[in-house]
Amino acid sequence: MATTSFPAQGSDCRDAFRAAYENRYTWDPGFPGYEGRCVWIQAERTVEGSFKVGADLKAAVEGVDDPEVAKAINSQLWEVAIHRVRRSFDQVHGENTFTAGDNSSEGLEVIVGGKNSGDRYRIRDRVVTMVHRHIHGTVVTIHTGSITETGSGYLSHTYTSAYADPATGAARGGLSRFTDTFATLPGSGLWVLHERVVAVEAHGETPASEQTFRFLDCQALQAA
Repeated sequence: MATTSFPAQGSDCRDAFRAAYENRYTWDPGFPGYEGRCVWIQAERTVEGSFKVGADLKAAVEGVDDPEVAKAINSQLWEVAIHRVRRSFDQVHGENTFTAGDNSSEGLEVIVGGKNSGDRYRIRDRVVTMVHRHIHGTVVTIHTGSITETGSGYLSHTYTSAYADPATGAARGGLSRFTDTFATLPGSGLWVLHERVVAVEAHGETPASEQTFRFLDCQALQAA
């Protein structure tokens, strides 16, 4: 088995990080939007409705009377869609520098300097396996366990997400475990979310929870 060659520690690793960044699956610029049925499941409770994600990536949920459930479904659709937007590496990271850190089972540590100084990543086999970013006064750390290969880039299949105080490192909420299953839209070849299971560990007085979101009978929207 061939061994992966990593840049030397302390050296520039922009090209290696760019390769992983550009290997993520994103939608084509002409993304038409799509619609379908949505199902939310928690314990013995099931709520169904319909949804639409427009070409502008804005989501709308209908037929769900519980506003908190509708908000949760909308949030998943938005979060997935925003990560499918195709933005060039230079547009996102042009003001950053990338220095090789250590190597671990998750791959090469990528230490960010410049505009987003303090952020870190890990990459392995052209996949971003760890994200450690400062966002709106909070640190989010994501570890990817497995991926879905689309033939046009990868999608994360299993991963964890944790939020923490940037100053103290104290957890802000329980660890979340995600399992995402994707499917292609009929006739378009676009990959969209079919099911997401979110299991959150207990934290403080907040009990553990699990929610399942399903997006069924999805069809691409027709151009006006």
